Amino acid sequence: MNNNTTTLPDLNNFINISDDQTQQFSRDGHIFIPGILSKEEVAAYRDVIVEAADKYNSETRKLADRDTYGKAFLQIMNLWRNDERVKKFILAKRFGKIAADLLGVKNVRIYHDQALFKEPGGGPTPWHQDQNYWPLDTNKTITMWMPLVDLADADMGMLTFASGSQIKGNVFDHVISDESEDAFDNYVKDNGFAISRPSSMKAGDATWHHGYTIHNAPGNTSQTRREVITIIYYADGATISQPKHKWQENDLEKWLLGKAVGTLADSELNPTIL
Repeated sequence: MNNNTTTLPDLNNFINISDDQTQQFSRDGHIFIPGILSKEEVAAYRDVIVEAADKYNSETRKLADRDTYGKAFLQIMNLWRNDERVKKFILAKRFGKIAADLLGVKNVRIYHDQALFKEPGGGPTPWHQDQNYWPLDTNKTITMWMPLVDLADADMGMLTFASGSQIKGNVFDHVISDESEDAFDNYVKDNGFAISRPSSMKAGDATWHHGYTIHNAPGNTSQTRREVITIIYYADGATISQPKHKWQENDLEKWLLGKAVGTLADSELNPTIL
C-alpha cells in the first residue's frame, strides 16, 4: 500500500462554528453541519479510507449468518494507526476544532476512529448510547459521523437521534443489541424525545453527537454500500474512570492501553489535535 500523503488535501484550516450552533448542540445533543469537506477533498480521502478499510476488514461471514450487531455494519477501527494517509485525515485540525468548539473546550483527544460500512441489505443499528462503552470521567465527548458517499434519504441507514436525551447521562448498561433496541425504544417513547435526522446528506457533510445522545440507524435498503467514517473525541484533561462492566474493561485495555484509573486519559493512542 502506498502511504504517500503529499498529494492529499491539507485539512488543517478552521471552519467557524457559531454561537447558535454550539447552543443547538448543547440543547439537542447533536447537530448537522454540511460541507465540512469539499467534493474534491472527500473524493481524495474516500479512496484512501475505503482502500484501508477493505484491507483491514476481518469479517468473513455472510450477512445472513451474523447477529444483529454484525448485520448492522462492517466496523474497522483505528485505521489511523495502520495507514499514514488515513492518519492525515483522522488527525485533521479542521475536525478537531469543530469538536472542541461544540464541546466548549480548548483541545480534544481522539478516543478512536471507526469505518462503519453498512452493506446493501445491512440491518438496522439498534438504539444505544456510545459512552456506555467508555471508561472516561468526563461528559465532554463527541463523535463526528461523516458519510463518504451521498445519502439520499434514510433508506441508506441515516443516523437518527433522540434529541435532548444526552441530559439524562447514562441510562442503561446495554451495549448495541436487540436488548438495547427494546429498552431504549421504550425509554425514548416514555420520555417523549423528539426524533431527528437529516433528510439527506452529501459526502463530506457530517453529524456530530454527544456521547450520551441516544441514537440508532435504519437498515440499508439501497443497492449502495453506506460508507461512513467516524471519529470520537473527548476533552483534553479527562481522566480514566473505574470500569463499570466488561465492555469498559475491554475499552480501557484496547483504546487507553490499560492506564491506571484516575490518571489522565492520554495514552499514545489518544493524541491531542490542536
